[in-house]
Amino acid sequence: MRLREAGSLALVGLVALTALPCRAQNSADPENLYQPKLAAQLPPLRVEVIDGTRFRDIETKMVFRLYGIDACAPEQTASLGRQPWPCGTMVRAWLVTATLNSWVACTVISDEPGERLARCATAGHRDLAADMLRDGVAVVAPAAAGEPVIREYAAAETAARKAYRGIWSSTFQMPWDWRAAHKATAAVAARAEATP
Repeated sequence: MRLREAGSLALVGLVALTALPCRAQNSADPENLYQPKLAAQLPPLRVEVIDGTRFRDIETKMVFRLYGIDACAPEQTASLGRQPWPCGTMVRAWLVTATLNSWVACTVISDEPGERLARCATAGHRDLAADMLRDGVAVVAPAAAGEPVIREYAAAETAARKAYRGIWSSTFQMPWDWRAAHKATAAVAARAEATP
């Protein structure tokens, strides 16, 4: 089996988005056939990792963000006891290791400005986001209004938290809170520099 085919098979296991067609009374008439609306499935990609939840297709330069999770920002740290460690660097390294020299197959959930929100898989990871949560290198992102939390993701995070795996062994700030605090600090610093 070729590697590209293996990546495509991993995608099939990623999201069960298929439906059996209903029996049409007249199968020759296309109007009588049920056809499910499927999420956009792309051919497998080779990627370069941007940060802990995003990567870029090396051919098209399209940016993908993993659906349903968040992770430490690149400059963010956590503390184990009194020892700080770079959780942002650690999560990026995890994603690089998972995607390096592997085909990545993605199912696009939605197109966001400048990036595609997707669920992705490789031959070694049936669902990258779920495995990141299981290993304790990511957290479940707060659900936007009307968006369901994936039960598998919540269960994976709970198991990692109970086992003190990865980030859950340390003291850390939730990534969205860390970014908000540092955005406010950067805005204050910019105003201070602009004031003579």
